[in-house]
Amino acid sequence: MADRTEKQRLNAPGRFYNDISCIDCDLCREIAPTFFRRDDEEGQSYVWNQPVSPPELELAREALDSCPTNSIGCDG
Repeated sequence: MADRTEKQRLNAPGRFYNDISCIDCDLCREIAPTFFRRDDEEGQSYVWNQPVSPPELELAREALDSCPTNSIGCDG
């Protein structure tokens, strides 16, 4: 489970976030490139755009559920 106290520094404000346990596997960016980007400096993914519509939320949830390190969190 993602740790909300260890959020990646570039996450966009909102309910979805990546924490610093991300191993940069690229899966979230493959599943939902509209919402996840790579921080080249840290070598991790972060949420750069928050989903709003039901289809967008579904994609973000799929990324969350697929994360091998459970580094993606959702507050709400």
